Amino acid sequence: MRVLTTLRNGDHRLTRRMAAWDSAWARRLLPPVEEAAEHTKLWWVAAAVMATGGGWRGRKAAAAGIAGMAVAELLSNAVAKKLVERRRPPKEWIPHDDVEDRPDSSSFPSGHTAAAVAFTAAVASTWPWAGAACAVPTVLVALERVHSGAHYPSDVAAGVAIGLAAGALVHATPRLIILRLG
Repeated sequence: MRVLTTLRNGDHRLTRRMAAWDSAWARRLLPPVEEAAEHTKLWWVAAAVMATGGGWRGRKAAAAGIAGMAVAELLSNAVAKKLVERRRPPKEWIPHDDVEDRPDSSSFPSGHTAAAVAFTAAVASTWPWAGAACAVPTVLVALERVHSGAHYPSDVAAGVAIGLAAGALVHATPRLIILRLG
C-alpha cells in the first residue's frame, strides 16, 4: 500500500511540475502539437505524406501506422477507459488557459499518446527512418498531454505501453496469419 501511495504522490507532483513549466518554447510549440494531434490529424497527414512520397515502402509504412493507431485507439478508448474511471488532474494544478479545453472521458490511459506511439512503432518496424521522424512529434504529444493538464504522467505511460503493444501486434499479425494458414 505504501508503494502505491508513493507512486500516486510522485505522479501528482510531476503533473504539477510539468503543468507549471513556463517556457517560451513550451508556450509556442505545445498548443499547435495538441491541435495537430486532435482526432489523429497529425498521423493521417504523416501517413498521406509517406504513402504519396515513399513509394512501396511508404505505402506499407502508412498502412501499418494507421492499423497500429486504430488498434491502440480501440484498446485505449474503447476498452481501458471503460475499465478504469479516473478523473483528470484538478484544474487548480494547471496555471495556464489550456485547462479549460480538456475531455470529459476518463484520464486513464492517454489515448492521444497510445495512438501516437502505436503509429510510430508500426511505421518504424516497416520504415525505420520514417519511424524516427515520427518519434519527435510522438514525444511532443506525450509531453503536451501532461503539460495541458489532460493527463497524469502515469496515464501517458499507460498510453505508451498500449501503443507499443498495438505496434507490435500490427507488426506480428502478417506472420501469425501465415503461420496459422501454413
